[in-house]
Amino acid sequence: THWKHGGLVGVMGYGGGVIGRYSDLAEEFPACSEFHTHRVNQPSGLFYTSEALRELCDIWDRHGSGLTNMHGSTGDVVFLGSTTEAIEPIFKELTEKGWDLGGSGSDMRTPSCCVGPGRCEWSCYDTLDVCYDITMEFQDELHRPMFPYKYKFKFAGCPNDCVASVARSDCAVIGTWEDEIQINQDRVKEYAEGGTNIQEEVVSRCPTGCISYNGVLDINDNECVKCMHCINVMPKALKPGKERGAAIMVGAKAPIIGGALLSSILVPFIPADEVSESLKEVSEAIWDVWGEHGKNRERIGEFIQRVGLGNFLEQIGLDPTPEMVTHPRTNPYIFFEDEEEDDEE
Repeated sequence: THWKHGGLVGVMGYGGGVIGRYSDLAEEFPACSEFHTHRVNQPSGLFYTSEALRELCDIWDRHGSGLTNMHGSTGDVVFLGSTTEAIEPIFKELTEKGWDLGGSGSDMRTPSCCVGPGRCEWSCYDTLDVCYDITMEFQDELHRPMFPYKYKFKFAGCPNDCVASVARSDCAVIGTWEDEIQINQDRVKEYAEGGTNIQEEVVSRCPTGCISYNGVLDINDNECVKCMHCINVMPKALKPGKERGAAIMVGAKAPIIGGALLSSILVPFIPADEVSESLKEVSEAIWDVWGEHGKNRERIGEFIQRVGLGNFLEQIGLDPTPEMVTHPRTNPYIFFEDEEEDDEE
């Protein structure tokens, strides 16, 4: 198009947050020769007061075009259209009101999350708290591009994944549970009497066939993959288990450079009260390896594909688990490496 996209402008001290937009028809249309985009870090779960929204709109009306995007694909409030001279005044007024810029460029992008326990009964961990904690912890990574390419966090409270983290984020933290699905057989009976065809709508649509029904609903939890379908169909009769937490998945991306990728499990389960600290530890290990060996504009999913999952796990210090296997091997000619164990005796 006639718009050039580049990181030629920014707030002093910040490497990201403002995306330069320049028109190659500046002489013909001088009023919009510059139309820079500002990303504003959104609150966890997108909870705003009307006063906060008015503050944002007033700032943008004073210094920019007034056009907004609520919200960008990463989650930020997006201010569309300012001049270079307006960048610092906008940033000054935003920070005076307690706002900050989001991520852009080859850095950690603005973390985003679902409404979590704020409004959703299925949330298996506090997405709002973890999203805020990660945002505050990694300020350098958020504001100063230092990675091979972008790195996105998204936090989903349950496997319904209302923020589409499994398809869009380099690191998806998805709520799950470790014990059995809670079943209220009386409510199951009510659903059946109310017209729900449990055999057709629940049993036959279970992806692993772990559910059976003969007047009483039975679930083989060892075969359950936590898809949430049965719970979504009968929310009054079924609930996630009581031992709740989250799984860490990595590697999703859209088809920009290479093809699209979905996330793969890296850590199968972390108890709810340990999610934040465990995620910080895993993230720093990933960034150390990826930052050292990643190619320019290579997302973490592409990096893992290139170096191999075994080598990647060895470098970040994680042991392989069965949950990391997406499908059985198709090549019988595989040579296994012998691992020497230290003999403590």
